[in-house]
Amino acid sequence: MEKRKLKIRDLTLRDGQQSLFATRMPQAEIDKLLPLYENAGFYIMEVWGGAVPDSVMRYLDESPWDRLRIISKAMNGKSLLSALSRGRNLFGYVPYPNYVLEGFYKEAIANGLNVMRIFDALNDIDNVRDSIKMINELGGIADGAVCYTVDPKDEDQRSFFAKLFGSKPKKIFTDEYFVDKAKQMEALGAKIITLKDMAGLVNPAKAASIISALKANVSVPVDFHTHCTPGYGLASSLMAIINGVDILDTNIWYFGGGSAAPALELIYVFCTKLGIEVEANMEAVGKIREKLVDVRRSLAAFDLQKDKFPRDFDPLDPKALPAEISELFDRAIVAAQAGNEAELLDYCHRIEDYFGFPKPNELVREAEVPGGMYSNMVAQLKQLQASDLLDDAMKLIPKVRRDAGLIPLVTPTSQIVGSQAVSLALDRKKGKPDYSTPSMQFTSLVKGEYGHTPVPVDPAFREKITGSPVEVAYDTSKYKTPENPVLPDLGGVKLATNKEEELLLELLPAVATGFLRKRRTAEYQAALIAAAAEEAAAKAAAEPEEPVEPITGEVLQAPMGGTIISVNVKPGDKVNTGDILLVYEAMKMENEVEAEHPAVIKRVFVEPGQVVGLEANLIEFEEE
Repeated sequence: MEKRKLKIRDLTLRDGQQSLFATRMPQAEIDKLLPLYENAGFYIMEVWGGAVPDSVMRYLDESPWDRLRIISKAMNGKSLLSALSRGRNLFGYVPYPNYVLEGFYKEAIANGLNVMRIFDALNDIDNVRDSIKMINELGGIADGAVCYTVDPKDEDQRSFFAKLFGSKPKKIFTDEYFVDKAKQMEALGAKIITLKDMAGLVNPAKAASIISALKANVSVPVDFHTHCTPGYGLASSLMAIINGVDILDTNIWYFGGGSAAPALELIYVFCTKLGIEVEANMEAVGKIREKLVDVRRSLAAFDLQKDKFPRDFDPLDPKALPAEISELFDRAIVAAQAGNEAELLDYCHRIEDYFGFPKPNELVREAEVPGGMYSNMVAQLKQLQASDLLDDAMKLIPKVRRDAGLIPLVTPTSQIVGSQAVSLALDRKKGKPDYSTPSMQFTSLVKGEYGHTPVPVDPAFREKITGSPVEVAYDTSKYKTPENPVLPDLGGVKLATNKEEELLLELLPAVATGFLRKRRTAEYQAALIAAAAEEAAAKAAAEPEEPVEPITGEVLQAPMGGTIISVNVKPGDKVNTGDILLVYEAMKMENEVEAEHPAVIKRVFVEPGQVVGLEANLIEFEEE
């Protein structure tokens, strides 16, 4: 009998660093890992999408397209490369017309992307329909992601459902709900179906029932994506494996656990004991793991667990796993196979505790919200100097969700609901009626511009928020392409100079504007310097050569290229330490050059208005 195999989607370079280190991993660090990744044997590597296009421009001054190209070239087609897309919203926050979607997908696939994982925050099939079709037609692999969420569990639940469905309470987010969404995506052409558990709320029992139901009802491979934030991730991943999942999302050791997906090494131990082959080269993974220690240290400024690294562990070393810990893995498997969730969670938490992974976040588990949503609410209240309202705002989340159509909590709906819950708490503290200050995004959501909600919004509530009881979808024909202005101060070039840059401007106009302006400024200054050098060379060639006095004294050179604004000294002048010798402009800033010690000026090589390059000679001093 052929050994069962489990394919791995490695999230380390995208979701792993986004979940743990605020997506601040620069290309230079990724470049150190890529030669090792080439032979790691992962079925899929998630390297793009999510917060990457925004963050690499905003914080790292890097091009998202360059990142995709570099990784694709290094991998030589040995692993499929994937990205995460919000369907009609792509990586942004508004619905885009089809020509924007198609342009972006076409460019991404041309630059090395293979798999596009497509989800919609409302699980509205209409919002993913066109993306699935386009990805397939462009030669990519459409991965249809169903977002997991739960029914609210607060005391108003019974009356809410009674109003909707009569006196008998009814659950919305059942196994049948998720299977139905998956079947619709498969019918549209999805080649992979992912159960996307962005908040880590799929408990082991749910993982068993939903994964087995998906396997029974769809014919394409099933992937399970979860996080460890509330403490279910490792146990639920084991349950998914036992119940036949084809692909599992994991991170490599130092980028796993906590608010990220489980660590591959722990999954490998479980699979080895179950007789399941993990389709990954664990020797190559071990080499990546060794490098990731230093990469994580370089990200310490963004690491909430910077002093609590998991202990070193090589699952290929037979002596690395103490007998008592190995037994915990065995007991976890027995508990999972028996459906004993309490024991399974206990054993998995003891395993994670032994290795030093973060403990479960009890608040997130009880509130049943994504960790990022919780931290955003904390930051918002702190900014408003109203941190004392956090508990009130958290308790209002179920109400806001229900009022908005019982929406799942995933970007961008999690941010919209969290922000509105904070506003509601403030309204009540000030004695104002609920929803006195609905946000623009919440209004758009209730209006219908984000798509169809899992349950209908009460028309009376919609009228209260939007002024009309009628649901109105977003009209993509009213979409306005962001302006691509000409920059007179930079030689009259356009802000975006090619299709890639135009797409960035479409997707993230505010961030891309700053990023692209820096690029044009650097190019303009480089062109000025090059032109000045050519002019000087031409002038020298046209004039008869004069004897050049050799440089015998100390020379002051330009620390960077720029334009000379003023020269404050002349030959023969005596200067003291700290005297300003000249002023030049570089990168739109005036820079003063001071004397580092007492000296006598022998020669000045530049004059005001002159453009100089890096390390150009500025001033020569007399020999001491």
